[in-house]
Formats: sequence, C-alpha cells, structure tokens
Amino acid sequence: MSVPGTLVLLRHGQSTTNAEGRFTGWADVPLTTHGEKQAIAAAELLARDGLVPDAVHTSVLRRSIRTADILLEELDRSWIPVHRTWRLNERQYGALTGRAKREVRREVGPARYQALRRSLTAAPGPLPDGELARLRADPRYAALRGGGLPAVESLADMIARVAPYWADVLAGQLCTGRRVLVVAHGNALRALIAVLDRLTEQEVENLNIPTGAPLRYGFDRHLRPVARGGGYLDPDSARTAAAAVASEGQP
Repeated sequence: MSVPGTLVLLRHGQSTTNAEGRFTGWADVPLTTHGEKQAIAAAELLARDGLVPDAVHTSVLRRSIRTADILLEELDRSWIPVHRTWRLNERQYGALTGRAKREVRREVGPARYQALRRSLTAAPGPLPDGELARLRADPRYAALRGGGLPAVESLADMIARVAPYWADVLAGQLCTGRRVLVVAHGNALRALIAVLDRLTEQEVENLNIPTGAPLRYGFDRHLRPVARGGGYLDPDSARTAAAAVASEGQP
C-alpha cells in the first residue's frame, strides 16, 4: 500500500447554542458570527500547512455544513467532493436537547453531569415523542425511518455509528493518498478519535474538542496514527479552548 494521506478533523465553528451554553444534539442551529470567523481562520491554517483538502465529509446539520462551505470558499475549493452523512451528526442528547448546561448541572449534581457529558455509557432520558416524530419526518433521515432514528445516545452508541464510516469510507480515501477533511461535531469527533487511538474509557472521558480548531492525523502503512492524539495546527489556542469546553456548565 502507498503512504496514506492525511486526515484533518474539525469541529464546526461556534453555534448559537454553543454561545448560550446549551446541549444541542440534533437540533439544527446556525453558526454565530464568531463561528463563521473560526471557519475562515481554520482555512488559513490549512493553507499555511499545505493541507488543502481533496475530499470533505460533514454531518447533515447546518453548523457543520456552513463551516465546511465557508472554509472551502476561503480556500477556493468549493468544487471538491463533499459527502454528508447522519453518521457524523452530533450525539443525540435526548431530553437534554436545548437545555442550559448550568441548569442541568445544578439539577443532577456535578458527578452525574460529568457522566452525562463525557462518560462512555451514561445517557439522559429520551427525546420527547413529538420531537422524535418531527425528526423522523425530516427527509434527511429517511433512511432511519421505521425505528432506526435514535431517541437518545451514549458515546458508546456514537462509536458504533461512526466506526463503520471510518472503516467503509474514510479509511479507503486515505489509502489512496488523499487529504481528507471531516467537519463534524464535538462528540462525533470524540467517537472517531476513540476508534483511531483506541482510547480507554478514562481517556474518552478526558477528551474535549474545541470549536474551529483543525486537528491533523498522519498514518503509517497499516493506517495506524503516527502520533496518538494527532496534532492541532494551533496547539496553544486549541489547548486553551479545550479547557473552556471541559468547564462548560460550571459556575
């Protein structure tokens, strides 16, 4: 096999619910002005490091799509292939969708709150029936009708839906030497990184992904990461932003 290409993971720019400190899940919210600027800044980092993508993958949620569109326009690559899939959607947060993180933390306590946000197996209550019915009627999720659309997910559930996309789609493109960009969501990228780096349960819990910060992965000939955890293109800013993500919902 030839030397694999490079994978860049990018959490979408700041969304309106990110700015408000709310659980977003599959709610389809827009970027803030700051989030749009983050997409431009990410494009500049990719251009600086010679990582202009050959192929792009997004979720079917507008904050992911818009981030990718802005980035590709900035790079003059709006014409390259873009594949959109629900498998890269954010975690289905069920009954927590739209709720303020600080409010939930006060309600359930710090330990349960941390588990709901970051553990491998914890999950809140399901999405209310009316909201679930609305999603099932959405044409984006036609393939999931008949009970396939989740009412709530743990991170383990997310790994189960992201892992096949890595194996069946992303890995194949990397094997052809392409530069592949995935623009997705915090928990979708946590799930993908858990697969790539074979994270332990504790490592999964400690992983926080900042918005708008490109993360580069190189691979050996066996498609194993050259550096576990990859490398942020702007490590200092990413470190600070990841710490802010970890503290969300705290007083």
